Amino acid sequence: MAPVLELAGERFRAEGVWRDRTLADDLRDAVSRFPDRAAVVCRYGDGRPPERLTYAELAAVVERLAAGLVGLGVRRGDVVTLQLPNSWQLVALILACARAGAVAGPVATIMRRREVEYMTGLTGSPLYIGPARLKGFSFAGMSAEVAAAVPTLRRRVLLGAAEAGDPSALDFDLDLLGRPWERELTPGALDALEAGPDDIAQIMFTSGTTGEPKGVVHTHNTLRATNQSQIDVLGLTEDEVTAMGSPTTLQAGYTWNFIMPLLLGATAVQMDAWDPVRMLDIIEQERVTFFMGAPPFLMDLIRAQRDTPRDLSSLRIFATGSAPIPPVLVEQSRDVLGCRLYALWGMTENGCVTVTRPQDPPMRAAESDGTPVPGMEVRIVDGETGEPVAPGGTGNLQVRGANQCLGYYRRPELYAESLTPDGWFDTGDLARDDGYGGIRIAGRVKDVISRGGVKVPVVEVEAALLRHPGIQDVAVVGYADDRMGERACAVIVPDGAAPAMDDLRAHLDGLDMAKQYWPERILIVDGLPRTPSGKVQKFLLRERLEAE
Repeated sequence: MAPVLELAGERFRAEGVWRDRTLADDLRDAVSRFPDRAAVVCRYGDGRPPERLTYAELAAVVERLAAGLVGLGVRRGDVVTLQLPNSWQLVALILACARAGAVAGPVATIMRRREVEYMTGLTGSPLYIGPARLKGFSFAGMSAEVAAAVPTLRRRVLLGAAEAGDPSALDFDLDLLGRPWERELTPGALDALEAGPDDIAQIMFTSGTTGEPKGVVHTHNTLRATNQSQIDVLGLTEDEVTAMGSPTTLQAGYTWNFIMPLLLGATAVQMDAWDPVRMLDIIEQERVTFFMGAPPFLMDLIRAQRDTPRDLSSLRIFATGSAPIPPVLVEQSRDVLGCRLYALWGMTENGCVTVTRPQDPPMRAAESDGTPVPGMEVRIVDGETGEPVAPGGTGNLQVRGANQCLGYYRRPELYAESLTPDGWFDTGDLARDDGYGGIRIAGRVKDVISRGGVKVPVVEVEAALLRHPGIQDVAVVGYADDRMGERACAVIVPDGAAPAMDDLRAHLDGLDMAKQYWPERILIVDGLPRTPSGKVQKFLLRERLEAE
């Protein structure tokens, strides 16, 4: 365990943000309270009918799968690689890992051999579970190549292995779910193996805005802390029906649309691939009350709802983060979707750390990234001296508390580089005091553009540019300049005709933005490179600018 958590663990327990329970306990609680309530609803884009599992049905499936994992040789503490789309199978397998004392290793389906081989090699995973084929790609073939290269990866289980004709892999339905594995275990075997609250529950690889994924280690307690704080702050109840566009194999989907509804005993709606038109149908038909997604998901839904309105009267809350929120999105969320927009900030390393509150004015979501959730602390320090910045100043955002991960798997030296001696985690983000007791993100440390010694407030420039009617999406990145050191380039996804430089200058001048902050170059693109959670991969844009 990380030293700071080892020292603070008893305090976290005394404060009620940590407990002596796990995800397996949460499932048992939900079964006792709501056995016949839908735990997970799966909606598919290929024409298959929806699938629903009640909490009682989910618990029975979890018991079978947990016994199956043990029967396939998974030992306590082993990492099970789960490269699956949003599905009840993924949810059940994560819970089965907890029941069997194993560690869930979710991997996004966009990852290919290079990434999967690295991740399974680093974790020493003995078991890979994925689809045989998805969206025209053969995961059967890729996983076979990975298994040949990673000595620990002894078994593969594929959804549709029998249909794909892969004799080297087990079929999920026939060989794992279809076999009564629990009868082959001695009584009490799973009880003896089941994970404890401070055991590793998850190794989640970062989504790669800097190009280097790291295996983030969370326990049942650190995951529970971030989700319970979200529930408490937003006043969520057992009657929620949640949905989102992100994969459950990323931390946003894992927490907001899996663990959080599990803690509540609520219903989570899982969609296998993002489609805003279909998601509006789902919100209407399933009476979704809560949605979480990055601003691109929100903008997609607003456009689709304007084109063909649905009855979205059930939707109360939309939580968003990872990018600045222009005021117009707050207004459109209210006027078009009929819901309240909340801004949040967090990372794979610590889940949701700050969020705006129901008692705040609604427009606060465009002015702030929120105040800390219970159990977490934040501070803004000078990057050179480590001292707190003056009020109104911008500095490095550091956090610590009950949500914080234990470290990076088998890379302690890398995690140590981000920790201060007194246990603060340097997030790599720049922030300033929002004036309301919270924070306002000002960009990434590596995103800083220093133009002749003047630091360009990247996030604020992007937010201003998004108010231009001809801009659908934008990222501001720096490029090298012999005279000024760096200058700013606006990488623009146009909405209709692309704006010219004179248009941007007039627009920013009308907003009274200092000329030193104005972009001095435009790059028009069809779309910005993003991680599955919606974060812009600016390192790819910088590489493109350098190449040009």
